[in-house]
Amino acid sequence: MKPSPAPPARRTGRPLSFDRDAALVTAMHLFWRHGYEATSVADLTRAMGITPPSLYAAFGDKRRLFLEAVHRYLGGLEAVERSIADAVSAHDAARDLLVAAALGDTGTDTPPGCLLASSLVTSSAEADAVREALAGIRRGIEAALSARIARDISEGLLPSGSDAEMLAGHVFAVVQGMSTLAKDGAGRAKLMGIAEAAMAGWPKTP
Repeated sequence: MKPSPAPPARRTGRPLSFDRDAALVTAMHLFWRHGYEATSVADLTRAMGITPPSLYAAFGDKRRLFLEAVHRYLGGLEAVERSIADAVSAHDAARDLLVAAALGDTGTDTPPGCLLASSLVTSSAEADAVREALAGIRRGIEAALSARIARDISEGLLPSGSDAEMLAGHVFAVVQGMSTLAKDGAGRAKLMGIAEAAMAGWPKTP
């Protein structure tokens, strides 16, 4: 008598209905609301509707999932830097960053504030690596803005005495501050007003 075939092994990995991008967005919102360290793997898998093995298979680990969520939030670091470089002027690049921050910090379907600023982490080996990765992203965007400002200075579109690094740093200080205000309950109109006030002090074309 021919033996009955063995039942198929039960799958413990990713379910067939797994939507990677949707799961990534869910993880991004969770990190955004609670921060990196306060968000556990159990929190993530429960919200994403997947098992821990599925998470590790799809994203590697919690740290890599978080960094991918950050890049998803930004739309890609290279794209941000390219949009700054391609802006009509440094003034436009700075204004666009401030307006994008005001809008992003006050989305109706997203947590308040900025994911990069909301995910500050404390001291540990893993946290240090995450914090440095976030700092590197912020430095990259700030450097791109500083380079765009320096280009306008060299082309005579901004006064020769303008300090590109200081101006870029000021924009980022305002961006970070707006995130804190949004988390404290500030609305979009207030943040847009702050963005306008910040740009009112921009050096005038000579």
